Amino acid sequence: MSGAKGGSSFGTILWLAIALLLPMPWVGQFLLGGLPFVPEVAAAATGLAILGAAFLLSWSTELAERDLPQSLALLILALVAVLPEYAVDLTFAIKAAENPEWTHYAVANMTGANRLLIGLGWTSVVLVSCWRRREGALAIPVHHRLETKYLIWSTIYSFFIPLREYLPLPESMQGLNLFDAVVLFAFFIAYVRAATRGEKEEVEHEGPAAWIEERTTDKSRRVVAASFLVFATFAIFISAEPFAESLVELGHHLPIDEFVLVQWVAPLASEAPEFLVALMFAWKLRGHVGIGTLISSKVNQWTLLVGALPVAFAAASGELIPLPLDARQTEELFLTSAQSILAAMLIVDLDFSRLEAVLLAAAFSVQLFFTEAAVRTSFALLYMFMFFALLMFSPERRQAFMATLRHKG
Repeated sequence: MSGAKGGSSFGTILWLAIALLLPMPWVGQFLLGGLPFVPEVAAAATGLAILGAAFLLSWSTELAERDLPQSLALLILALVAVLPEYAVDLTFAIKAAENPEWTHYAVANMTGANRLLIGLGWTSVVLVSCWRRREGALAIPVHHRLETKYLIWSTIYSFFIPLREYLPLPESMQGLNLFDAVVLFAFFIAYVRAATRGEKEEVEHEGPAAWIEERTTDKSRRVVAASFLVFATFAIFISAEPFAESLVELGHHLPIDEFVLVQWVAPLASEAPEFLVALMFAWKLRGHVGIGTLISSKVNQWTLLVGALPVAFAAASGELIPLPLDARQTEELFLTSAQSILAAMLIVDLDFSRLEAVLLAAAFSVQLFFTEAAVRTSFALLYMFMFFALLMFSPERRQAFMATLRHKG
């Protein structure tokens, strides 16, 4: 069993019991027909459900690594963990077909989630990992070039979406349209196919995953891993949207613009599972797995999620029309693309330093307090300037960037 270290039975059983019990209050009310909860109680109950599900997802993925290539295991984890974001954002897109006032919420939620993922998620994993290991950088295994390759290509394409708003094109080719969906889905399918060809990684587990391995056969271990995955998926699916809604409802008591609430509060709730899972990996000295999970999440959000928005909008509209973009949404998309390309450049050398993480986190944090159009444009240009500076004046990064684009994985 690979020398697994399961720790004390009592402590491990306690952790397993806590993780399984945390979602039960909200699961119970769901099965009983949706008992009415005030926003404060709903936020607490759904938040605890998401927390418990995050632990189960972490252990399920560790157990799955014995049978799947790590890239594929992380892809599955990232897809499941990001289900809340898909549920919330697609809801906005469908409602936008019925009420145009909801249109800008779909893009706000998507761009907010993507920028949170890098500005808060990636940076937190690096900082926790560096602190735990007493090192100045997080080394990223070479097989994560696969995720980075598709992140770069999808980001390059993403720049054309806001650019089209300034070109004299037919209405069907503006906004987020079905052609975008086809291209982005193609990137995602290629990524999935490549991930299935990855290699398995021999790892030494600790904690509940190791404890389960020591006491199960290969068949029963797979059953446990699948059971954790299914239960966690169910808990996340029924909890994420009410969690986001209860937080937004609570936020209405504060003097905050509703667009900002949709862009930051709701995505923070829906991204919580993957953040927690990645941070747990970093805490257990497996930061490379944590950052790999979040890079994979970024790829599937930047391809599958963005591509799904115009499909959902067109399906709800009953017409083959694009999801329209106004000036602010165009700026938000450009800023998100610029942050994405800089982040990709920072990891192509497979070394994510503490200083790089601090700079990314600082730039992201400032944007939360200054929401003017000039600030968004300034930060987008700053990200682009830093990207091109690294590309032109750092031969090592330029070589790594080009090698990643040509990566055969």
